[in-house]
Amino acid sequence: MSQDIEHVKCLIIGSGPAGYTAAIYASRADLHPVMYTGMLAGGQLTQTTDVENFPGYPDGIMGPEMMEDFRKQAERLGTDIRFGYVSSVDFTSLPHKVVVDESKTILADTVIISTGASAKWLGLESEQKYSGFGVSACAVCDGFFFKGQDVAIVGAGDTAAEEATYLAKLARKVYMIVRRDEFRASKAMVHRVLNTPNIEILYNTETLEILGDGQSVNAVKVLNNETQVERILDVTGFFVAIGHKPNTDIFRGFINMDETGYIVTRPGSTETNVEGVFCCGDAQDHIYRQAVTAAGTGCMAAIDAERYLAAKEHVVTA
Repeated sequence: MSQDIEHVKCLIIGSGPAGYTAAIYASRADLHPVMYTGMLAGGQLTQTTDVENFPGYPDGIMGPEMMEDFRKQAERLGTDIRFGYVSSVDFTSLPHKVVVDESKTILADTVIISTGASAKWLGLESEQKYSGFGVSACAVCDGFFFKGQDVAIVGAGDTAAEEATYLAKLARKVYMIVRRDEFRASKAMVHRVLNTPNIEILYNTETLEILGDGQSVNAVKVLNNETQVERILDVTGFFVAIGHKPNTDIFRGFINMDETGYIVTRPGSTETNVEGVFCCGDAQDHIYRQAVTAAGTGCMAAIDAERYLAAKEHVVTA
């Protein structure tokens, strides 16, 4: 390994609304933050088209453009933004040791984790082709664009049930595609779905292909895995709700996580179980998963890091 070593006061791992907001606040607190963006600079929003629910953009904005605004603001205030990925960490001693691109070692007095989460997809080529053009992994984000239209959602857990009922308030009809003959959701959520008249549940059904005109979705081909009968659903929106995976594997063994890999932070704080390491955004939030809530926790993480460093500098010795 190269002996390229650098000592920084505040290291931000990952970009996106949480990371960039942390960078803005950390810069203004004179923490001279260094950010490594990860392989997807800007995070999930760079794969989104219209964003209409983030305050301050009255006419809406494209996801990539919004993240470019965030980046420029963080950079203008003094954040050292670098393209690269963290290949390993060692949080067993202070300062924390972080290796970037398997070659450069960063010694960081504080670390802010904002690596986000990735939506799980079905793995269809057509799914990726129409991502952002009728295919979405967030009903709360994109359901508004399908008012009065017919849509489909795939999934059988609590998230899928919750998003189906949310969509039902906006769409004319919601087809809920469930692979097995039963839900995985809680009884309360299943009851809510069953009592929503414009949700049609398709049990024992799998998605074969998302169909479109090259510009946007206009149908989805499904298969009943019991009868082997194929069916075309005329829909303009297709929502995937089979879960998210937090991008936290690299921190295993150092940071406390829940059973699905979301980092556990102290209630009302972004503090982790490791001194000087903070977490914000979708890496620790499996409930809301919105750009605005991610940005809010990014602000919290920077303030927590600044207060931690201030307390370390002003330790009163007996």
